[in-house]
Amino acid sequence: MMIQRTIHTALAVFMLGVVSATPGFAQNVPPYGAPISIDRVKQVAAAALAEMRRKGFEMTIAIVDSGSNLVYLERSNDAGIGTIDAALGKAKAANGIKTPTKAIGDMILHNNQSNLLAVPGAFPVEGGVPLVVDGQVVGAIGVSGGMPTDDGAIANAGAKAL
Repeated sequence: MMIQRTIHTALAVFMLGVVSATPGFAQNVPPYGAPISIDRVKQVAAAALAEMRRKGFEMTIAIVDSGSNLVYLERSNDAGIGTIDAALGKAKAANGIKTPTKAIGDMILHNNQSNLLAVPGAFPVEGGVPLVVDGQVVGAIGVSGGMPTDDGAIANAGAKAL
């Protein structure tokens, strides 16, 4: 547990340094808030599931609190088993950097930041989005099972429910 928290802290510190030093990225990163409540988790999950079903996808949705602890996980019947770890990894990475995981991929692709591939816990694929309430990160949602843009659309639908 302590090693995992240390890795997530190191990832957050590294990524915040990269994000703040990268042109075009927001300079004002929100602080962490209290862990997301179960009522808010259900609200986020319901919106993400509704969008997933509307689009006819089979996916896994994971939601973590502001400490990157798993609070919610749901895998569709036909979603691949590998989507579980991917969804959780995206949620933890988005929470750790307080930024959508798409930003990691964009930094690698557009800013030659290939060194990010070596950072433990970095997930350079769209589908992880921080959950922000009253200007504070209270957790994150991660979605896996579709193309990256589809994963991102479902995660964003959940995040927008707040």
